[in-house]
Amino acid sequence: MESGFSLAEREEEEDNKNEKSAGMMMKKVSYMAAPMVAVYLSQYLLQVISMIMAGHLDELSLSSVAIATSLTNVTGFSLLVGFSGALETLCGQAFGAEQFRKIGSYTYSSMTCLVLICFPISLLWVYMDKLLELFHQDPLISELACRYSIWLIPALFGCALLQPMTRYFQSQGLVLPLFLSSFGTLCFHIPLCWLLVYKLRFGIVGAALSIGFSLWLNVALLWAFTRDSSLYCETRNLQAQEIFSSVKQFIYLAIPTAMMTCLEWWSFELLLLLSGLLPNSKLETSVMSICLTTSLLHYVFVDAIGAAASTHVSNELGAGNPKAARAAANAALYLGAFDASFVSITLYNYRKTWAYIFSNEIEVAQYATKITPILCLSIFVCSFTSVLSGCFVQTMVLAHVTFFTNWEQEATKVRDRVLEMTPKGNEETEVIKEDAQVLLSDISENV
Repeated sequence: MESGFSLAEREEEEDNKNEKSAGMMMKKVSYMAAPMVAVYLSQYLLQVISMIMAGHLDELSLSSVAIATSLTNVTGFSLLVGFSGALETLCGQAFGAEQFRKIGSYTYSSMTCLVLICFPISLLWVYMDKLLELFHQDPLISELACRYSIWLIPALFGCALLQPMTRYFQSQGLVLPLFLSSFGTLCFHIPLCWLLVYKLRFGIVGAALSIGFSLWLNVALLWAFTRDSSLYCETRNLQAQEIFSSVKQFIYLAIPTAMMTCLEWWSFELLLLLSGLLPNSKLETSVMSICLTTSLLHYVFVDAIGAAASTHVSNELGAGNPKAARAAANAALYLGAFDASFVSITLYNYRKTWAYIFSNEIEVAQYATKITPILCLSIFVCSFTSVLSGCFVQTMVLAHVTFFTNWEQEATKVRDRVLEMTPKGNEETEVIKEDAQVLLSDISENV
């Protein structure tokens, strides 16, 4: 009886520890996700605000900017976001393993790769009207969309630097600089866009230029924060060999990451392009752009939750803490479930009025009201897929992977990968190997 009672007590004590650990991890993910929501939202609102201001010019401007935004996202911004997503894993694991120079080398190598990618993308945007003609889009819409895309090219290069810098801070859990720079940029963008679009009468060209100015301001602010960080002192003397040696690891992980992000993103944008083939193309494109913009606006919230969880998982795996990594992944799922319920119910309750945010046209608002139930269903599913990263089938698969992953084995793989990526001849190599052996032995004991 005594041995049984003591065993029951130990099991109860272990359950209490697990509950406390899960609760603490939920708080950690939430504390990081909250400011990251503000960061991602501020960055995404740059395009949304420009679209809203262009939409209040006339229906043709809204349709043209919507088509241009869709195609520039598909051919440009989605690629940059997808490729830079690899840094969440690489920099997060390097930070957890205290390989601080690798964080700098990964960031610089990604910037180099993304800037080079921007040149062929820019050439494609210059001939955007020819591309839209292949999709049988309205000639007038195609012409205006091409003009908008050309003046959006400076924003493309700004995004190529901004995305890696965002991951650089995110992997270290430094969300305050990201919040301040993003929020400051948004506050700058709103009056600037209004000035260029309405007062200076640049129209849709002013809407595109304002995005470029704002993104480069964000880059400048983050660079100022970077120079003041303690990590910058350790990485500012990076050699070219260290940067180029990291390119291979970055590309190796960036390609599948970009494919996963782009395929999901493109599935939404393809709907907008197809809407331009319908009989009343202006109405169909306008309503579809409003629905997709709202869906993507919500995506920002759950994507921030996923990013916060990804950072914690990477850091914990890099530090050799598999149980904490599991808790972070589960915490993200619970937060995603809450978000799914809250946003879907709220949007459905305001289904008759929410579309007026984007357009004054009664016909557009009434059409959007009919589509709102379908939009709510899409948002509900996306709340989970965004946290896990995928579409509906991937939700089932990735949920299974999340709950049944051998996190101890993953921690071992991460430590091995960090050791393999350490340059030979580095005087810290032996110390790192010793630390790794200690961490691996600790994992074995916990298992």
